[in-house]
Amino acid sequence: MRSPFGTSARAVSLAAAAAAAVILLAGAAGAEPAKVAVFDFQFAGGTPVAPTEEDRARLKRTSEEFRTLLKDSGRYALVSTEPVREDVGRTADLRACGGCADAFGRKVGADGIFVGEVQKVSNLILNMNVYYKPLTEGAQEKAYSVDLRGNTDESFDRGIKYLVKNQLLER
Repeated sequence: MRSPFGTSARAVSLAAAAAAAVILLAGAAGAEPAKVAVFDFQFAGGTPVAPTEEDRARLKRTSEEFRTLLKDSGRYALVSTEPVREDVGRTADLRACGGCADAFGRKVGADGIFVGEVQKVSNLILNMNVYYKPLTEGAQEKAYSVDLRGNTDESFDRGIKYLVKNQLLER
């Protein structure tokens, strides 16, 4: 069917849809990255094998690599957790503290928080988990997980890179 302007209704509909898509994409491209607080990785409570100093150093490196990967993605702007470092240090488990991680995130002005933990079943079997919680009322927490084989720097490096690239940034 021809419109009074000499173009088909279908052509007008297609042009309108294309314009809407351009506007949506431009808005998404110009969106500000989410401000997030990224807390250091912890060992999960109840781990049957006690962590060593080497394990703690590995967690520190993994935390730094995770922050770098998030920042480099362009989706997240990292908020310093330094103002709550002492409070976090007094918390044995950020996953089981009755919402203290949320409170710490709000205190530093974050829109969301990342909490990471490693479950060490043995020196061969480990599980790395990352939890993201938007700090808006009623927002659901998202969980990401990867299994590690071997308690080595290489397995932790590969694990966090895989988790970020193939899970966190894909969803």
